Amino acid sequence: MNTKNTTGASEPGELTHFDQSGQAHMVDVGTKNETHRSAIATGTIRMKPETLAIIQSGTAKKGDVLGIARIAAIMGAKKTSDLIPLCHPLALTRVAVDFDIDTEQSSVICRARVETYGKTGVEMEALTAVQVGLLTIYDMCKAVDRGMVISDIHLLEKHGGKSGSWAT
Repeated sequence: MNTKNTTGASEPGELTHFDQSGQAHMVDVGTKNETHRSAIATGTIRMKPETLAIIQSGTAKKGDVLGIARIAAIMGAKKTSDLIPLCHPLALTRVAVDFDIDTEQSSVICRARVETYGKTGVEMEALTAVQVGLLTIYDMCKAVDRGMVISDIHLLEKHGGKSGSWAT
């Protein structure tokens, strides 16, 4: 994977969620500066063409699959610190979730952008939003396609904080 830190700062060389004796701890962000921080993540769910057609037509028995998955993704971003033990609870200022249909690959691509003004980044919130959105699609369509595959969940970019900007 080709990654780039646009500030020229060196990439982290140690795990920050462990203290000197190797015990897990929540990172102290108390002395960090508050800055605008954002992150974009993406992921894909592949399915049978018939399942994708149901999503596109809006005829799923449980309702508007992508509309409900969007709300679930936003809720997932807001609940990240409840799910990931060492994440800080954050006051998010924006969560935007988009879905793209790829008929050739019979898949739905989820993309989440999360923003805050704070002392720590929102990468985990963006990644959680994508995962929860895709899991919701699976849940809503599993009655017709249990073989759906969720994959390729990854961070595309992040901005803000001491380490600056990073992109794939």
